[in-house]
Amino acid sequence: MDTTPVDLSHLFEQLGLDSSDKAIGLFIEKHTIGADLAIWQADFWTPAQAGFLRESLEMDANWSELIDLLDTRLRK
Repeated sequence: MDTTPVDLSHLFEQLGLDSSDKAIGLFIEKHTIGADLAIWQADFWTPAQAGFLRESLEMDANWSELIDLLDTRLRK
């Protein structure tokens, strides 16, 4: 059983990004996603990050709700 906490900082860790509150805030300030793109299609993800996001959403994994939250925050 996976016991990894499921919160925004851990999602950023899964993506290999700085997971501090400050870094998350800066990431969200600096990046946006166009209305016509899925979150995983944004050009600022590496192929591995995009794959993780896409697969998590397709499998409705534990990360799905947080990915949806991040998606919303990136569509200012």
